[in-house]
Amino acid sequence: MEIAITTRWNAARHETGESMIEEILGLGIDHLELGYDTRVDLLPGIHAMREAKAVTIRSVHNYCPVPLGVGRGHPEIWTFCDLNRRNHELAVQHTLRTMQFAAEIGAEIVVIHCGYAQLRRISTRDLMDLIHLDQKNSARYDRAWMKMMKEREKRGTKPYDQLCRALDVLLPEAESLGVSLGLENLPTYEAVPHEGEMDLLLRRYPSPRLRYWHDLGHGQIRENLGLINHLRWLETLSPALGGVHIHDVANEIQDHVMPPQGTLGLARFRDLLAHRDIPLVLEPTSRATPEEVRQGLAWVKHWWADGPEPPPPAENPSAPPPSPSQPLDL
Repeated sequence: MEIAITTRWNAARHETGESMIEEILGLGIDHLELGYDTRVDLLPGIHAMREAKAVTIRSVHNYCPVPLGVGRGHPEIWTFCDLNRRNHELAVQHTLRTMQFAAEIGAEIVVIHCGYAQLRRISTRDLMDLIHLDQKNSARYDRAWMKMMKEREKRGTKPYDQLCRALDVLLPEAESLGVSLGLENLPTYEAVPHEGEMDLLLRRYPSPRLRYWHDLGHGQIRENLGLINHLRWLETLSPALGGVHIHDVANEIQDHVMPPQGTLGLARFRDLLAHRDIPLVLEPTSRATPEEVRQGLAWVKHWWADGPEPPPPAENPSAPPPSPSQPLDL
């Protein structure tokens, strides 16, 4: 079992692709996902390390490399689901460029955030704020949850249709390039596609180039919010599984924590994931220390590959839980 790591963890700290990859090799990892903050100036070193067979790159996160003229990388600079025609077209155009880069670099799949349904009266953040106030099991939380369900159902149709328009264009290109599109589950209920919509997409587009990318932390946050049964939906969509982001969850909604510092219980996913020939990508926050990443990797190998039990980790995750006003770390 090969565990990869996203360069989202350390790209910002390095001036060359060689030094970025050498830091990762020092952790005992030689499989990578190129993150959405991969700058153009890092590419010569990345190509050199790949040509020297120092690393294997199996996945690329949209948009990669960072588009020229954009201040910093982000997976949602543009999204397929945007109802603004120009923004939608830019999302398709720049995703195609990422696909072309993925084919050039030898990656098999592009990880994509597709976008959101814009809810006007309530949002997932409102539910998270109630969790911060210890109101999860209250009548107030239940009312907010029901209101959000109804509005999401009402406002999700047009963004879903926009996503289909993007796939109509990109899937033939994916088949030509020999790369897959991995549509990632996101932690909020506004995100498109949600699990039911993903199931519909897989039926509508029976192409082997359309894949479901499962983020374990995002899936657990969705379960903690009362949106899904995490393991059951992963089992349902697993025939189309194209890859996995691995990280732990603490304080109900704090993800990108290195195991075993959270409460996700990664061991329960072993039978579904550990023996799949798909990218299994460790996704720490950029604030995680090398020691936290090294220890997290050791725990994943202990749970999923019968490795020896590592020594106890530090008591606290590398960062406090997000405040109600703090954006989610995607």
